[in-house]
Amino acid sequence: MPNPSPYKGTIELPKTLFPIKNVPDKVESAILGDWERERIYQQILVKNEGNAKFILHDGPPYPNGNIHLGHALNKILKDIILKVKWMSGFYAPFVPGWDCHGLPIESQTIKDMGGGEKARNFVAENGKAAFRQECAKYALKYVDLQRDQFKRLGVLGDWANPYLTLDKAFEVQAIALFGQLAEKGYIFRSRKPIHWCIHCETALAEAELEYEDHTSPSVYVRFNIAKPSEKLEKILKGSKDASIVIWTTTPWTLPANVAVALHPDHTYAVARVGSKIIIVAEKRMDSLSQDASLGTFEVLGTVRGSEIESTVLSHPFAGREVPVVLGDLVTLDQGTGAVHIAPGHGMEDYVVGLKYQLPIIMPVNEKGFFTAEGGEFEGKYVGKLKDPARDANVAILERMRKDGTLLSEGKISHSYPHCWRCRNPVIFRATEQWFVSVDHASLRNKALDAVVTTKWYPAWGEKRIHSMLQSRPDWCLSRQRSWGIPVPAFYCEKCGTVHTTGIFNEAIQKIVAAEGADGYFQKEATEILPPGTSCSCGGTRFKKEEDILDVWFESGSTHFGVLRGRDGLKWPADLYLEGSDQHRGWFQTSLLTSVALFGRAPYASVLTHGFTVDEAGKKMSKSLGNVVDPQQVIKEHGADVLRLWVASTDFRGDVAASPAIMKHVKEAYGKIRNTCRFLVGNLNDFDPDRDAVSRSDLTEIDRFALLQLARVTDRIRRAYEGYEFHVVFHAVNEFCTNDLSAFYLDVAKDRLYCDGKSSLSRRSVQTVMYQCLLHLMTLLAPFLSFTMEELRKMLPVSFSLPHSVFLWDMPSRDNMPIDKKIEERWEAILRIREEVYRLVERARADKIIGSSLEAAVTLYGEGEVYEFLKSVESFLPTSFITSRVNVEKKKIKLPASAVPAERMQFLWIEVNRVAGERCERCWIYADTIGTVAKHPTLCARCGQVVEKWYNLAVSAEPEN
Repeated sequence: MPNPSPYKGTIELPKTLFPIKNVPDKVESAILGDWERERIYQQILVKNEGNAKFILHDGPPYPNGNIHLGHALNKILKDIILKVKWMSGFYAPFVPGWDCHGLPIESQTIKDMGGGEKARNFVAENGKAAFRQECAKYALKYVDLQRDQFKRLGVLGDWANPYLTLDKAFEVQAIALFGQLAEKGYIFRSRKPIHWCIHCETALAEAELEYEDHTSPSVYVRFNIAKPSEKLEKILKGSKDASIVIWTTTPWTLPANVAVALHPDHTYAVARVGSKIIIVAEKRMDSLSQDASLGTFEVLGTVRGSEIESTVLSHPFAGREVPVVLGDLVTLDQGTGAVHIAPGHGMEDYVVGLKYQLPIIMPVNEKGFFTAEGGEFEGKYVGKLKDPARDANVAILERMRKDGTLLSEGKISHSYPHCWRCRNPVIFRATEQWFVSVDHASLRNKALDAVVTTKWYPAWGEKRIHSMLQSRPDWCLSRQRSWGIPVPAFYCEKCGTVHTTGIFNEAIQKIVAAEGADGYFQKEATEILPPGTSCSCGGTRFKKEEDILDVWFESGSTHFGVLRGRDGLKWPADLYLEGSDQHRGWFQTSLLTSVALFGRAPYASVLTHGFTVDEAGKKMSKSLGNVVDPQQVIKEHGADVLRLWVASTDFRGDVAASPAIMKHVKEAYGKIRNTCRFLVGNLNDFDPDRDAVSRSDLTEIDRFALLQLARVTDRIRRAYEGYEFHVVFHAVNEFCTNDLSAFYLDVAKDRLYCDGKSSLSRRSVQTVMYQCLLHLMTLLAPFLSFTMEELRKMLPVSFSLPHSVFLWDMPSRDNMPIDKKIEERWEAILRIREEVYRLVERARADKIIGSSLEAAVTLYGEGEVYEFLKSVESFLPTSFITSRVNVEKKKIKLPASAVPAERMQFLWIEVNRVAGERCERCWIYADTIGTVAKHPTLCARCGQVVEKWYNLAVSAEPEN
């Protein structure tokens, strides 16, 4: 509002030290210091001690670099939830954690040492424990770095006492859990084909795979018939040049082939192609003809797969005979309906091999090179090499070309499993490994039942993990690396029996509790086991296992080691919250260990978020240059803008981020900040205990504003309970922008600035603004944590509120009754206001008026519309921010300037320039100008206020 002299000093303008723009580095850093110094997190727990618990269990990230945007998204979401729970009265300790073992850290340590050869020399000279200590140093360095970065995001928690999987106490718990699973029969050791990374040289679990497009050979291979079945012989009639054709995308697995599988119920065609006879599934003939350019087939006869079972084939190049076997693994989606079986290179092949007692040939070593068992292909590599002379696929295909067993060759692009760490394609490779049996004691079915009893956010998470559990194989636990918790097992050197329970597990627990897992690797079995330990065979010499446990077993046991092992926490957790990839990772491994030991899930509910992508929906990548660094966002805009970005997105799907998006969020932040600044600035002289107006004495427009506040409070509280933070953001943004800034606060300015300082009308609007400010601060604090703490420092001391906003209570609308009549009346006024504003803006554009205060509005109504307008006529000038509003019944002939409302029937609106004089102080055109003699240029209201203001000023002057 204008402040013309000589009345400028009589206007009650806003006063606040809360700046328009945030200064994030200075302010947020100071607030972080306040939280540390005042131990705000501990004060929150003390405040809520004895109340109902809420436990959000933190999934541990790897400490192997700076946090990225996905880390920020995850930790901010957790922090928002916990702050809502704290301010709702829950006792909700937050123990952050880190997964400190595993290949990412080991690989980086090796890299820092100068590479694999230097690392191996280091181990040879200093021992495995010394290398592990280097890994620990690396992990702990990044634990400290990431801890500071998470704290800089505004995340509160027990940062001084996180859980680390390298801590002795945690390692002991993981070993104890392994022992309990072994006692219950879930643990077994077997030579089975498992996913193997030839680059990382270790076994992989399902959770460590990522499926990406990959180009592979696509070849059709002839297995010549050495001894046909009786039914097949009748069709072949002694022909010696007949073969069964298989299709494969991994020619390098053919040296390990021991059989060819057909489906017992499929029909196979025996067909002549040129001078050759081939056998292929009848329904795949056309596809084979097209792929291999074979031309037309002459079908000699058909036979069911079950009628070929006794057939014996010749291996394409290995010089051995292989049987035809039957299996349900054979489909007609691709290939020929005949599948080459190598039990060492595939789980389905392995299952068929068990049925027929087929041998397991494994000619490929841990690095991906053929061994002497590979015969002529020894030294060839199964991965990608620039040198084709060393490429196993190239060599094998060349051999089959020479032998005439290669029917056709090409390329195919398909989805293929890759190692999630090094991003290279993996292979199936049969090795001796440790497993958790997912079907022992009906574990799979019990886990599926536990999924149903868990609450999933979003709901599709239940179906996703359910389908993954249904099809998952046994869990491969062992890794052939150094940096991790040892597989707690001993082998009897006399009979080979494996010992994992009882005194053997307890002995490992004891040494690890004293010295950590390093102690296990430093000592011989005789130093770990108590004297007199013996095997059932009488043997007393043992060899300890050198493999380590899968890191997913470690993280999957945190519910056991942390939730059940720490004071103040509880098991099961109320909530797990991670990315949607954890349906096959942490959520699943935690579920399996928990159900196996305790018969239920370790969580009551699970919330998942998507991945961070750029504006175009592409995955963030340094090579694409589309990575958004959270540290850079904080530097440019402040942590609260990053937190607001998290709250503004529907994180249940992929979450887009870019500099442009962050700039847009910054603008939304500015609107919210300025609304709060306006509120606090106009409360600088307000004492709630002294000046608050009772609800019954509030003006009607103020009661309507409180009603809108009640509605938005209820909407936000419900959204928080459903973890719909984007709904919170939009509700707050809409309330600040539309309900407050565009209407209520705009309308209230005249009372705030021009009414008497202590008048009932001004105190009435201040009472509502006080409620709005407190509600907004508490509702916004979970995601605008720094801004609300900064604002708290700027509140008048008369407010007498706790020194941190996180010690306040979340507002409720229970004590804010809804008056339906007032709500309906004012919603109708707002609809009319929109119609009037449209014409006022047109009048301004036509230069008829300048500001809206120069407008005189006449409303013509019929019937109920007229009656309503008359009933609220006194509210309308203030609501429209015009100097005059007259309500009249619709005339038979309306003035030409009267325009019908666009969205309301029976209403016509006329806007003209107001006649009369304008008050020099409030700028309203009024009939009462000059009625106060001492102030002839003021309206009656302003004259009386100013007269009282001068009298108070004179009485406050000191005597000479």
